[in-house]
Amino acid sequence: MHRIAGWWDGFELWVAGLPFLPQFAIVLIGMVPVSFAIAYLLDRGLRSVLRVLGRDRSQASRPKSRPRETGPGPDSAEDEPDGPEFIGPEPFTDSPTPFSGAARSRQKETV
Repeated sequence: MHRIAGWWDGFELWVAGLPFLPQFAIVLIGMVPVSFAIAYLLDRGLRSVLRVLGRDRSQASRPKSRPRETGPGPDSAEDEPDGPEFIGPEPFTDSPTPFSGAARSRQKETV
């Protein structure tokens, strides 16, 4: 273990003695692949944990299959809306718009 620590200390001293640009290049050459490997491993690990917990993104994006409808009934597809309903405050209908026709027709003044 002392040999590895001695080698690492020598390498650190060598990098610290270099000018900035070679230091930057050496750090990028070493850290970019290590960072990508760590990110890849974290992504795979989190993906497997979420799959075990039932929170997988690929399952959520799949359309849910419905049983075939044989005719109108209480669970008929005719009762369902075509898209998601808007739930929220109603838009203002009697307030003036911030950009009226007169304001749009004016040209910008140069300073």
